[in-house]
Amino acid sequence: MDALKLIAGDSIKETTPAFNVGDTIRVDVKIREGERERIQAFEGTVIAKKGSGVAETFTVRRVAYGVGVERVFPLHSPNVAAVKVIRAGKVRRSKLYYLRDRVGKAAKVKELIK
Repeated sequence: MDALKLIAGDSIKETTPAFNVGDTIRVDVKIREGERERIQAFEGTVIAKKGSGVAETFTVRRVAYGVGVERVFPLHSPNVAAVKVIRAGKVRRSKLYYLRDRVGKAAKVKELIK
């Protein structure tokens, strides 16, 4: 086995949360401030997922105080404490970059009713 795959295999989380592009999620992120460590929530819409294995990432977008904020989270990072799905979105494409140009209600994603 390749040495890189051997090292990466230890970093992969056993259970990963089930979410898709278009879902509104809350990501609990571990924040280090000097000696102390706390958990901060980042809630928004998943606009992209990419990669595979240990390098898998997802992009979350939200609007805070009228400014669009996007963060890219590594799925298997130890700094990502938890991912919770708030509501499922109904989308027909894998990347929602068009939401960057939309404002207000036009930037909403319809809810998927299961």
